Amino acid sequence: MAQAKDMLVAVSDLTLIEAWHDKVLMDRFRWYVSRLQVLPVTESITWSAIGLLRDAGLHGHKYAIDAVVAATALGHRGPRIILTSDSDDMLGLCGDRAHIEAV
Repeated sequence: MAQAKDMLVAVSDLTLIEAWHDKVLMDRFRWYVSRLQVLPVTESITWSAIGLLRDAGLHGHKYAIDAVVAATALGHRGPRIILTSDSDDMLGLCGDRAHIEAV
C-alpha cells in the first residue's frame, strides 16, 4: 500500500544481517527484500548514529544496529514510521522525530 502511494519503503542493510537466521528460507527472504529499498550505511549515517547514541546515553556495542536504523530513518524527509521489536530503545534514539511501531 505504501509503495502504491509513492512512499519509500526501506530497510538498512544491517537489518538484513540482523534478521537472517538458519530457519529463514533464502529464496523467500530475497523475494521480500526485493520489494524494499535497501539503504547502505554511509559515513553520514554512521556519524548520525553516533550522535543519537551519545544524546541517548547509550553504548554502541549494544545499540549499534538500532542507532543505524534510527539514523537511516531520520535521514529521510516526510513522515517516518519505524517497525521494531525494540520500541523502547528506538523511542529513546528517535524521540518524537519518528513514529515507532512495535512488532
